[in-house]
Amino acid sequence: MAVPGWLRPGARLTATVRSCQTPGPAGAEASGAAARSQAPRRAEPAPRQAALYVHWPYCQKCCSYCNFNKYVPRGLDEASMRRCLTQEAQTLIQLSQVQRISSVFFGGGTPSLASPLTLAAVLETVSRCAHLAADAEITLEANPTSAGASQLAAFRALGINRLSIGIQSLDDAELRLLGRNHTADEALGTLEEAKKLFPGRTSIDLIFGLPGQSVASWAGRLEELLQLCDDHVSLYQLTLERGTSLFKQVQAGSLPVPEQEVVAEMYEAAREMLRDAGFRQYEVSNFARNGALSAHNLSYWRGSQYIGIGPGAHGRFVPRGNGGSLREARIQTLAPDSWMKEVLAFGHGTRKRTALSQLEVLEEVLVLGLRMDVGITHKHWLQFAASLSLWDVFGTSAEVKALEDQGLLLFDNSSSSPGQTEQLMGPEA
Repeated sequence: MAVPGWLRPGARLTATVRSCQTPGPAGAEASGAAARSQAPRRAEPAPRQAALYVHWPYCQKCCSYCNFNKYVPRGLDEASMRRCLTQEAQTLIQLSQVQRISSVFFGGGTPSLASPLTLAAVLETVSRCAHLAADAEITLEANPTSAGASQLAAFRALGINRLSIGIQSLDDAELRLLGRNHTADEALGTLEEAKKLFPGRTSIDLIFGLPGQSVASWAGRLEELLQLCDDHVSLYQLTLERGTSLFKQVQAGSLPVPEQEVVAEMYEAAREMLRDAGFRQYEVSNFARNGALSAHNLSYWRGSQYIGIGPGAHGRFVPRGNGGSLREARIQTLAPDSWMKEVLAFGHGTRKRTALSQLEVLEEVLVLGLRMDVGITHKHWLQFAASLSLWDVFGTSAEVKALEDQGLLLFDNSSSSPGQTEQLMGPEA
């Protein structure tokens, strides 16, 4: 692949909690929620890198199950959106003072509706503000109807090197139920083209637990896909989100929902089928073979810093450019028009900033880390709590012992050198 020029060159945990941080001076950090300091806390170590999430909020239509921050635009001014995405990327990368962007993920919405020019502009900006290695994982989410062969080739030419396709189902009736605007044949056609352009780096998303779906029908469609897919599969149980069309239909009694026992059987059947096909379940919903794990998503599950740009994007990073030393949870303004106005006025559209206590950071590391098959190692834990080992926190915990007895948790402290190889893992890890 030709690389664009811009890519070359138990003990009890205690902590003092603070709700947010005092806003910085007028300019880049003038907007956002005011922050109030109640007590000093130990600063987070200075990481040198972060992942970058870019939210493209627009779709061709709204799916019946989706409550993500998405909009069907009327008269979209893509040039203005492009300018604001690049401006916010520059502002927040500089604010974070990271020297390296480890991965980029274009999500949505339907980011494959964006022009290659827009995605290239964002990547150019990132590469000017921080080091973006030529082999950094750069993922684009795509829907089959917005990702023809020529469009995919254009995305590849600008530096996209991983594709995540929202196939969701190979049953046309299920696709109509979900409000998708593609057919099973169109999905398979896109998958075939994607595998040619992104061999070994094409992921597919599937949804199970649909109204009227049976274990047999789900397993049959999955078996068909396993003959055709690449090396990464994400499986998501349908969640009925309040306010969506599908939620309303189920609430009204016009659609049945599979019993939880049936949905659980679907999940277990899928796990076994994927394992038999050579896939490793490296996270609750994600499966890979031939080493094709998602580097970007691993950043989330490992508790690493990430910067979110675009309407409604979330982030977790330390704003060192403002003198900050504590990680903040950040949410960008939801509505695209309002977000763009804020970016033009302040350089970014951060609507809410919440400084995280050490306890809150550790809770996130714990919850997200237990989603992975490797669990949480002592070495990883010490990145966030240098003087507090896993044994200090969980070694004498009655709750942890009860979970171990039920087979729901594994606490490995078998090393002859206490505190060096401890590992906390979920079941069947």
